[in-house]
Amino acid sequence: MKIPHWASEIVESYESGAAGCFVLHGNVNDRLLVPHEKAARLGSLEEFIMEALIPRFDVVLSYDPGQGLRVERGGEIFSQWPTAKDGAVFPDTPLPAVRTLTHYLKYCKNLQAVGAKSPKVAVLIQQAHLICPALPNSHNFELNAMASILRGWAADMRLQEHGQAAFLISENLNGLHPLVAGSPRVSAVEVPLPTKGEMQQVLGILHDKCSTALVNFKDDFSLPAERLTGSTLSSVEILLLRRDHAKLPLEEYDLSDLKRALVERDCGGLIDFVEPDRDFDGVIGLDGVKNWLRQDIILWNKNDLESMPMGYLFCGPVGTGKTYLVECLAGEAGVPVVTLKNFRDRWVGSTEENLEKIFSLLHALGRCIVFIDEADQALGRRASGSGDSGVSSRVYSMMAKEMSDTRNRGKILWVLASSRPDLIEVDLKRPGRIDVKVPLFPCATAEEGWELLRALCKRSGVVLEDGQKERLMSQIPELLTPGSAEAIAVKARRKMITEECSPLEALEQCLTGYLPPVSLAVIESQIELAVAEASDVSFIPEVFKS
Repeated sequence: MKIPHWASEIVESYESGAAGCFVLHGNVNDRLLVPHEKAARLGSLEEFIMEALIPRFDVVLSYDPGQGLRVERGGEIFSQWPTAKDGAVFPDTPLPAVRTLTHYLKYCKNLQAVGAKSPKVAVLIQQAHLICPALPNSHNFELNAMASILRGWAADMRLQEHGQAAFLISENLNGLHPLVAGSPRVSAVEVPLPTKGEMQQVLGILHDKCSTALVNFKDDFSLPAERLTGSTLSSVEILLLRRDHAKLPLEEYDLSDLKRALVERDCGGLIDFVEPDRDFDGVIGLDGVKNWLRQDIILWNKNDLESMPMGYLFCGPVGTGKTYLVECLAGEAGVPVVTLKNFRDRWVGSTEENLEKIFSLLHALGRCIVFIDEADQALGRRASGSGDSGVSSRVYSMMAKEMSDTRNRGKILWVLASSRPDLIEVDLKRPGRIDVKVPLFPCATAEEGWELLRALCKRSGVVLEDGQKERLMSQIPELLTPGSAEAIAVKARRKMITEECSPLEALEQCLTGYLPPVSLAVIESQIELAVAEASDVSFIPEVFKS
């Protein structure tokens, strides 16, 4: 079995002498494909390390906050250590346990120095983010001592030169003490979510005990593997076991819903995952914008990724359909939409950890659109406010770095939406992050307002005839937005049903005395902001250019 790319990176770093201490972060609590005699099996990350990365190490020691210090391999060799012979009890608390590990590593290193035979030793620290967390301005002696020791393994002891290795396993990199995570001699390696190929291989392994659940795909697992990519192997295994127990085979039509449920659960409520069911046929007007976006989708489908934008900004007054346009764009492209939500947290470091988890998911999904509504509030500030402990500036930094990563071009399409684009940091709107800025406007004329209102009324069952246009034209609200027009259409339907009047009478009553939900002064100021942001003059109607 060929080991995954991230594991090959560890092997290359160790064998080249570049690193001997590794921080494994990301999808570290998931099941993995572990090499096993004739065929791979599912196992934990610890099992993968033991069997795929360090199978020839003589002694393997591990520490877990819940189970303390343990000898995983080579107990007889370890028992020759004088300290072990003296009957010293293995400590359970973190700092004494890590000091014990350090003493043993130094003992083996000294054996080499005097020409004696020294065993190859590997150390595994589970839940490293719990025993050595990132706490700002910490004056905790034990925490700082722990960070100093772990950093010293990489910097001072040169583990790889003495046939030693250390693996620090952390759910995220931002949650680990910066002395450790930021050390240049510590190699940080992300364990990603499974690829489509790995998912397909796992479905083949699980088929034996979940044959009923997978009966519809027993000859080819490529389709469910593609649809379920982005989920963890653990969640897929649990899903199949439950479906098999209930005698419910997986069907092609429910794969998308299952993936959404799995992804949202794995991500702990940090995102909404939507498989869109609409396209540009449902968008009224905006012909120039739709034509531009369709051209980009053609490039995307042709894999001409160098011509693809990194992201879009949809800006315009409240109610102009920015969110709806994003969903139609995703449906036209045939890709899911990921909406970020609730990733900010009041606990120190939690916001950054949440973003790290979200980014890991995005990298695994393949092609997707990441939609950030109210981007002026969500994306943070370069200069942090005095009341947020620097969270806003760190969010800004992480988002800016991810949005400009050219490796994401053609895989992750960023779409920001805001009615106040002037409040978004200029650097986040520059080419290379946001290449196309699309302004969306309310109806510029009464004629446009009539066409919009008539179309939305028809969707609601309020059907208007051509001959009724002149009777209503004088009542069409100025600067009518799709959001306001939809509200009028719903209200007209309600009147038509409850008061048993004609569609024309119902709409006339709704337009009489109509008050816009947002003042015209606010709408006009937001129009000016949208015009100023537009990346192409063809997006701007003539009436708004002046």
